[in-house]
Amino acid sequence: MEMPADSPPPEDAAVATAEPPAARTIEATKVYGSGDTAVVALAGVTIEIPKARYTAIMGPSGSGKSTLMHCMAGLDSLTSGQVFIGEQDLGTLSEDELTLLRRDRIGFVFQAFNLVPTLNARENIVLPLSLAGRKPEQEWLDTVVKTTGLGDRLTHRPSELSGGQQQRVAVARALASRPEIIFADEPTGNLDSRAGAEILDFMRRAVREMGQTIVMVTHDPVAASYADTAVFLADGQIVDTMEDPTAERVLDRLKSLGQ
Repeated sequence: MEMPADSPPPEDAAVATAEPPAARTIEATKVYGSGDTAVVALAGVTIEIPKARYTAIMGPSGSGKSTLMHCMAGLDSLTSGQVFIGEQDLGTLSEDELTLLRRDRIGFVFQAFNLVPTLNARENIVLPLSLAGRKPEQEWLDTVVKTTGLGDRLTHRPSELSGGQQQRVAVARALASRPEIIFADEPTGNLDSRAGAEILDFMRRAVREMGQTIVMVTHDPVAASYADTAVFLADGQIVDTMEDPTAERVLDRLKSLGQ
């Protein structure tokens, strides 16, 4: 039977057209070791990371926050459960396919800047693209460089840059290929408070002005206050979620978790 032209679409059609989150896990479980020495790092974590949002993952030491990020980014595998980047189930990919996915769809920022000392700032920024045999999209690259404030530092090598400038190069490198999602692991851990604030502010601008999706693991309540959402882990499980976090509210929540 034909539907009248002015009939609303069926409910399942609306669901089918809903945009998937940037990343998600379903009952993500990670166990290290076996038997009496087994350590459960993740105990059935289900989480969705929405696109164009800045999400902070927090929790006491040993809560599983870094393990969750590494598994979501395809740097480590789950014991059971599923991880998706967009609609791609990472558990169905071979090591080679995972490598390509990380290269083409994911950006990384670590506490250590991980810059190549013999390359200048611009060469470091475009290095992942160069390794993939791709040319940078010049207009996007110009936007990234302008937003990071690195225009007058592009010919400098890492040894000629401050720690904050080196981390800005690392963030620009993560953004240069326009990845679907960026994972940042304690990105301000090696920086003083002023340089750290510059990096956090830039990452927030990348989300709000450039539509980037960022997931940041941090133990710092001030860093978490730059995010749109803070997710709290304890003993390998999500125990709370906070929208529009402030440093004070985050600190209070962490104290209640024993950090």
